[in-house]
Amino acid sequence: MQETQQFKDHQREAKIFRARVVVMAVFMLALVSTLLYRYYDLQIVNYEEYATQSDRNRVHVQPIPPTRGLIFDRNGILLADNKPSFTLSVVSSSAEELNNTIELLKPLIEITPSDLEKFYKAQKQRRHKLDQVPLRYRLTEDEIARLAVNQHLLEGVEVNAELVRNYPHADTFAHVIGYTGRISERDVDAFTPEQVQRYSGTHAIGKSGIEASYEDVLLGTVGSQNVETNARGRVMRVLDRIDPKQGSDLRLHLDVRLQETAVAVMRGRRGAVVAIDVKTGGVLAAVSYPGFDPNLFVTGISFADYKRLNEDIDTPLFNRFLQAQYPPGSTIKPVVGLAGLHTGFTDVNRTIADRGVFTLPGSSRMWRDWILKTTGGGHGQVDLKGAISQSCDTYFWDLGVRMGIDNMSEFGKHFGLGQLTGIDIPSERKGIWPSREWKRASKGQAWYPGDTVNMSIGQGFVLATPLQLAVMTTTIANHGIRYRPQFIKQIGDQVHEPIIEETIETKPEYWNAIADGMAEVMHGTRGTARRAAERAEYRMAGKSGTAQVVAIAQNAKYDSAALKERHRDHALFVAFAPLEDPQIAVAVMLENAEGGSSQAAPVARWIMDAHLLGYYLNEDEFVPPAGFHHAAIIKRANAYIAERNAVRVEGATSSSAASASSSSAPKVSQ
Repeated sequence: MQETQQFKDHQREAKIFRARVVVMAVFMLALVSTLLYRYYDLQIVNYEEYATQSDRNRVHVQPIPPTRGLIFDRNGILLADNKPSFTLSVVSSSAEELNNTIELLKPLIEITPSDLEKFYKAQKQRRHKLDQVPLRYRLTEDEIARLAVNQHLLEGVEVNAELVRNYPHADTFAHVIGYTGRISERDVDAFTPEQVQRYSGTHAIGKSGIEASYEDVLLGTVGSQNVETNARGRVMRVLDRIDPKQGSDLRLHLDVRLQETAVAVMRGRRGAVVAIDVKTGGVLAAVSYPGFDPNLFVTGISFADYKRLNEDIDTPLFNRFLQAQYPPGSTIKPVVGLAGLHTGFTDVNRTIADRGVFTLPGSSRMWRDWILKTTGGGHGQVDLKGAISQSCDTYFWDLGVRMGIDNMSEFGKHFGLGQLTGIDIPSERKGIWPSREWKRASKGQAWYPGDTVNMSIGQGFVLATPLQLAVMTTTIANHGIRYRPQFIKQIGDQVHEPIIEETIETKPEYWNAIADGMAEVMHGTRGTARRAAERAEYRMAGKSGTAQVVAIAQNAKYDSAALKERHRDHALFVAFAPLEDPQIAVAVMLENAEGGSSQAAPVARWIMDAHLLGYYLNEDEFVPPAGFHHAAIIKRANAYIAERNAVRVEGATSSSAASASSSSAPKVSQ
């Protein structure tokens, strides 16, 4: 079979090749055209948009938190400052990355479940995914060292020095100064858009006391800086900066020395003390005891610490001078007596024959004067001055019933009873100064004559806070000028002027009669608190009070030994001094201490001596003024001094160690 020889068709192959080259050239041209168009679109058409997006990924605006304003007492002693503290913060762009970072940190430093809970809440509140979120505050020297050694493993971890609030006097001013705490979700939800801006970069906010009331002036104004960062959020350079403005400093009317004196005398007790400058209404001392250390709350209180405070039977978190409402007892008798003079239902010469019991017309119910259980009889023939000095219940029962609830209720309101005083810290309670209308609205009942009997000696429905009693006493000392109580004396360079709430118009001789009766309480031969004023270097005016905690049957006697300690009567005392030119008014309330004259009056005397004569606590031992014989109080004072000095030594040692740590510890930034 003959094979057929085939030859290549060169012309056909050349034609195919040319066709393929043309197709490839067209394809390449299309690709190049697309690429050129994309270049044109990126670099010319949409340049501004993509440049902006690039800057957003590279350049960030970081808020710079302002330094919080300081708080000083009237003499320039620091009450609240800002202390350097090392804080560990984490920057993370994904949940997986964040979890890995936290797992790496756990072997290096202590991270509690509470820390993690607060961290994750703060994570949700951040404005930008590369914002730093604090995980742990107050790192120790050892923890900083461990983090520094392992920094190559810890992407997105920053250790920075920042200022946190510090209260050098711990529990001494806890209920007045209050404290700052971490900004919570509830706080954020309540923020206005302006506040969101103000608090950017800030992790703390005033939670109570002066810190909360004056948050706006203490906070300051946030600053900002434009920074260039890498993909991990690390700041590479600062492009420009606007410095923050520090918050304003506050100067208070409070006196550290007087406050410490009041705390010392309250040591081991429950109760409250308030001292007010009669001339201005400025609060010189305000103590609720027991107290707590506000430093525990600054960076977030632990569950164990909060549980301990919250479950303490003595309720250290409760502000007694502002929120506790007690029956004022006989401390309001001067007001009732003045009401009687003003309305004409008594005069300075009118007397009654007191047998120690009182009955309403047509009633068999008997009210027994306190003196009946000690002497078996009454006070005898007694006038208004004697009724105040001897605390004669019968005189005021008789006066109250004749005067009537309407006159008594209306007149008492002028002294601030049953009203908010307007003090410049939050959460004040207004007590109860009852009236017919009040009882009908709150109890759904009519007002009975027996209610008037009880009210005339500060019992029954009547309730008042220690602060209200101090304001009442200041008003008596001022002969009717009622000042609004204030803690703030000065904000920055601006001085706060005294605020007069009301001026009570009545005859000067009526004020003098009440003051003379209160002076007899302290200096009279039958004054209930005469022992507390022995060998005093000035004349003072006061009034004792005892408030029942549990009801005693009509024919039963009060038996202290048979009652549980917390069921015993409260002891109260109000006073002002000097009598001729009052400078200070004091209200003292001791829970379950029983004797207003024997227990509360020496406390008031000591505080007035400290303010007027300089008998403050010294560094080593309390030396009482002449005639001050209350051994229990002197013992408490010396115990407080020893305890305070021990804390100061420990604090100084810790501060020295912390300073050494701060100076040597490097900034760790991953």
